[in-house]
Amino acid sequence: MVDVTTLGEVLIDFTEAGTSDGGMSLFERNPGGAPANVLVALEHLGHSTAFLGKVGTDMHGEFLRGVLEGEGIDCTGLIADPDVFTTLAFVALAPTGERTFSFARKPGADTQIAPDDLAYDVIADSKVFHVGSLSLTDEPARSATHAALSFARDHGCTLSYDPNYRANLWPSAEAAAEQMRSIVPLMDLMKVSDEECELMTGHADPAEAASALLAQGPKVVAVTLGGSGALVACADGIREVPGFPADVVDTTGAGDSFWGGFLAAFVESGLAPESVTVEDAAGFARMGNAVASLCVRGRGGIPSMPSREAVMELLA
Repeated sequence: MVDVTTLGEVLIDFTEAGTSDGGMSLFERNPGGAPANVLVALEHLGHSTAFLGKVGTDMHGEFLRGVLEGEGIDCTGLIADPDVFTTLAFVALAPTGERTFSFARKPGADTQIAPDDLAYDVIADSKVFHVGSLSLTDEPARSATHAALSFARDHGCTLSYDPNYRANLWPSAEAAAEQMRSIVPLMDLMKVSDEECELMTGHADPAEAASALLAQGPKVVAVTLGGSGALVACADGIREVPGFPADVVDTTGAGDSFWGGFLAAFVESGLAPESVTVEDAAGFARMGNAVASLCVRGRGGIPSMPSREAVMELLA
């Protein structure tokens, strides 16, 4: 079986990289997309993965497929569509490493995967099935996401969710909240950032937000707290897990790398979601914090995912 399969976006992050001799901004082409980032983190930690999604039959789509396959990710479910263009994101970096985004996605290939496009056999052979929320912004990807989750649940997969709010991809915050909250009750494992707590639950406080999410169905919730680490919540309690200090270059992929580390530790535990204690979850989050700390020290999400050796050295 595959340890973790994801459905969602793989795209190009054109990230600011200085200026030309003429004073014009230069952009560096980095492979990205939250679900793809999670898988690369998992591959670097020694886990088998598969990706379901759609790219265009263009230079960027070919590049992204090559990157994923080069990382060892099963791309049986990655479709190349000649009628749409691979999604692009332009990323501006603040001196702190924080980002702002502008998307070329009207429509982007990632929004055009339909229920009939899904590699259901790949989902059926997965231990964990993971989604983000960008696949909920537009049809037919929204219907494909719901179809995939229903199929995964029926075939015994552990369901994982990391909502990834990008305001300029939604008509309003209310529309985003409605769709992003719609799949929470299906989930076993869930991650949110501290900045997404209020949107997802109505509670800005991470502990209150985590409790509200647990009440809806997930068995394990993690809230990332930036450089401070993470908070984890299970039925038996809530705990904060400190992060590791890092000289931040680029926060692209930070949350995704955390969740890749968290899922790796969960899979290695052999536990069912309902059996995870807060002590277990804190151990998963410590692994996630280590992966994220190493990721933010480089440029780009996928290019900066650390090796297992580097993670183990930091944890030691």
